Amino acid sequence: MGYVKGVFQELKKVTWPSVKEINRFTWTVIVMVILFGLYFGAADLGFASLVNWLLSL
Repeated sequence: MGYVKGVFQELKKVTWPSVKEINRFTWTVIVMVILFGLYFGAADLGFASLVNWLLSL
């Protein structure tokens, strides 16, 4: 039981982000996921085209 009590005491010391920070971080993650998805999708398309071209030689 001492462990659980210690966990709750430590959780009280945590500095939780504000709603404004949560929104900003959430949108940052969404935008980055979209950008990385587009980048890797384009890279995959490029490599697939390259491989298909090489195989057609």
